[in-house]
Amino acid sequence: MPKLPMFLLATLLSFSCSREGETRGPAPQSAPATTMKTEYPRFNGANAFAFLTAQTDFGPRNPNSAGHRRCLEYLTAELRASADSVALQSFTARGYGETLKLTNVFASFRPAEKRRILLLAHWDTRPRAEMDADPAKRSQPIIGANDGASGVAVLLELARMFKASPPPIGVDILLTDGEDYGDSEKDRNNDLYFLGARHFAKTKNPSYTPEYGILLDMVGDRDLQLPMEQHSMRYAPAVMEMVYSSAEQVGAVSFLRVPGELVADDHLPLNEAGIPTIDIIDFQYPHWHTHQDTPDKCAPESLEEVGNVLSYVIYARKGR
Repeated sequence: MPKLPMFLLATLLSFSCSREGETRGPAPQSAPATTMKTEYPRFNGANAFAFLTAQTDFGPRNPNSAGHRRCLEYLTAELRASADSVALQSFTARGYGETLKLTNVFASFRPAEKRRILLLAHWDTRPRAEMDADPAKRSQPIIGANDGASGVAVLLELARMFKASPPPIGVDILLTDGEDYGDSEKDRNNDLYFLGARHFAKTKNPSYTPEYGILLDMVGDRDLQLPMEQHSMRYAPAVMEMVYSSAEQVGAVSFLRVPGELVADDHLPLNEAGIPTIDIIDFQYPHWHTHQDTPDKCAPESLEEVGNVLSYVIYARKGR
């Protein structure tokens, strides 16, 4: 994803997936969490990891690539097997000397329910590896095991759970396209990031007003650490508190109650559109935007921890 360093405070609110400030130090030791006995469906990390590798098996999924087209068919089929309804939002955007063919995937569960929440992740991968150690490979697209596939994998397994055990509230899943296309060296305004989220926010029906959104991005790292992303704390502090208190209840120790980075990501367009949305993200990922972002750097246990927190939020807390 295009989270590039930000140097001026004025750019913090622009659409450039970026961060500001010093890198956080080693995570503090968390006290053992007191877990509740409230029943909720347990998330299967092994299933989610299979969804992750199914995506990476298509190779890079950058827009207009063969892997992008094949993966879209796969994601659509998987969600249609689980959701009550699936809609494809196809659109085009002008890229760097090319026209991008992009598609958001929107799946609904219990669409008649008035109380709704939105879960989202980007499914495209970066068309360049500018952080790779090998200069010869920096112009080549990556397969994005963590940066792309991990968040989608969690949502696909949640969709399977929703099919088996319908959630007590309405849930929508949005897979955004074109999140990671931009190149800040070519585009000083960072206009070609978050294309899918921006298009969705701009074109959504005014009557679609979920109570909040939760974005998953880079949640599969073997050494998972999820501090509290600072834009999320600004725009949706109550949602952050609910999610992190839920993490404590299920013993999800990767959710750290410490300040994280300011990360510009798909949640910003949604917040600007009036949907309070948080970003669950581990930005301290050493393989970010490199060809080393491969499935062996990810772990089923990390996906399972994130999935169990969301399951608890949806089933035990009924989204509150």
